[in-house]
Amino acid sequence: MRNRFNETGGGITGRTSQNTNRTSYGVGRGSGTTVSTHYGGRFKTLTESKFLYHMACDECGSSDGNAMHSDGHTYCHVCHTYKARNGEITKDYKKPMNKELNFYDSATSLSIIDRGITSATCITYGVRQDNGKHYYPYYDSDSKMVAIKTRIVENKSFSVAGDFKDATLFGQNLFTKSGRYLTICEGELDALAAYQMQGSKYPCVSIRSGASGALKDCKAQYEWIDSFENIVLAFDADEPGQKAAQAVAELFGGKVKIMKHKTGYKDACDYLENNASKEFVDTWWAAESYIPDGIIQGNTLWELVSSPIEKADCEYPYDGVNKLTYGIRKGELVMVTAGSGLGKSQFLREIVWHILNKTSDNVGLMFLEEGVRKTARSLMSLAVNKPIHLPDVEVTSEELKDAFDRTLGTDRLYLFSTSLENIVNRVRYMAKGLGCGYVFLDHISIIVSGGDVGDERKALDAIMTKLRMIVQETGISLICVSHLKRNEGRGHEEGAVTSLAQLRGSGAIAQLSDIVIGLERNGQAEDPIERNTTSVRVLKNRFSGYTGNCGALLYNGQTGRMLEIKDTL
Repeated sequence: MRNRFNETGGGITGRTSQNTNRTSYGVGRGSGTTVSTHYGGRFKTLTESKFLYHMACDECGSSDGNAMHSDGHTYCHVCHTYKARNGEITKDYKKPMNKELNFYDSATSLSIIDRGITSATCITYGVRQDNGKHYYPYYDSDSKMVAIKTRIVENKSFSVAGDFKDATLFGQNLFTKSGRYLTICEGELDALAAYQMQGSKYPCVSIRSGASGALKDCKAQYEWIDSFENIVLAFDADEPGQKAAQAVAELFGGKVKIMKHKTGYKDACDYLENNASKEFVDTWWAAESYIPDGIIQGNTLWELVSSPIEKADCEYPYDGVNKLTYGIRKGELVMVTAGSGLGKSQFLREIVWHILNKTSDNVGLMFLEEGVRKTARSLMSLAVNKPIHLPDVEVTSEELKDAFDRTLGTDRLYLFSTSLENIVNRVRYMAKGLGCGYVFLDHISIIVSGGDVGDERKALDAIMTKLRMIVQETGISLICVSHLKRNEGRGHEEGAVTSLAQLRGSGAIAQLSDIVIGLERNGQAEDPIERNTTSVRVLKNRFSGYTGNCGALLYNGQTGRMLEIKDTL
């Protein structure tokens, strides 16, 4: 027999003001969560736009809580500040409800008796009922209700009203980022049940469309999910549920724990319906950490080792570099180094442009010393053969649009623009969440310079170790820039030869990189040809072992291109 539940359990209180047509519910027991819905036309309606990236907030100081959108407006999820494209600021902004979802207004949050879910829990999540139907509200990244999933209790069928494509996970709007524990369930009712059985202490959310859509849903919300220290997957005990749990676990690595339900229980609702909340909580705490497959028996590898060695995934744009390195391979970490102002960023941009033309991969760009506009215009310069990042270079609107379409307009480039916090996690997100096969980080030294990191050498060691692990885990090609120590005597800015021993700050940079490439140029030479000619030297080559000088590159100020001087090969 199912037990009776206290309809006011969970420490939830509610209040409604008929004058403002606003409903607020505070959730107790230390969760600090507030659920608010505002509608009725008191605020401006946002222009339809697309989320682009997270950034710092000038109003509250959050490092990445502010969201930039394609129409130029920003919305901070921490202080709820909406800033229009024209600079007008609205504090505590809440977007009005989609008029298509007005049927939700007349429904009521009641207990779901057959599942043992209290009305207090339903109020928290905004789940309502009307004439044998359950309404599960879904919100976008700006906390606007954009869709309602309807469940007809009698035949257990589902339908969706509104714009489901912009919806985040069910319940995600209730909880801020960066908590200790997050539970992800396979269905809305399971999320309600799990939250209630945990005493309303920890965030519980649900994927949107069952096991088949779990991986896609979690990829879409990668950044929010990955902000939690521990991610517990409470998917169904059946084969599709456990298969989906394994796929999602691979996204987030060692911080994931997978619940193994006790015999007789398929999901969270089963525990609650059978008055087994303690058993659920015990099973939740006992969830096993995810360990990826990777133990291979040697005698099974004949087919692998007998097959021909594959060519590089993509070559460099320079023949001399390719002769020594055999090109760019996924799963390798490449380090580029040179003196200050000697063309490291331009060298990377030429590689990016080459990858765009020779592969179909997505590319992630993290040029930390320059703004997004500079990075974007510099890449477009390569397509139009003009340095259009400079103010005195003329370019027609047709040329500009063509350059944009061939670079940024390909939908394959992702640019990073936010604070220096969690750079390592951003690399992982580009690989896992955005499907980037190549990620460029310029430069690694800036992550620790000027920050409260204590010993810079140890900080660089730690960062390099994490980056190396991400490369191994995701299989991306990560191409980074590192600065050099100041050279005694002739400086690198005057053409001094580079070496591994001169890499700034940490032996881990040389040790953990697969390829290290040094660029050498006398930026103070009187002769303009010499001043703009860069020698390329392979300092380390784990793949083939070949090292040494591999040619020269000439920068043309008229075209903005760094091209190979063939007669030096």
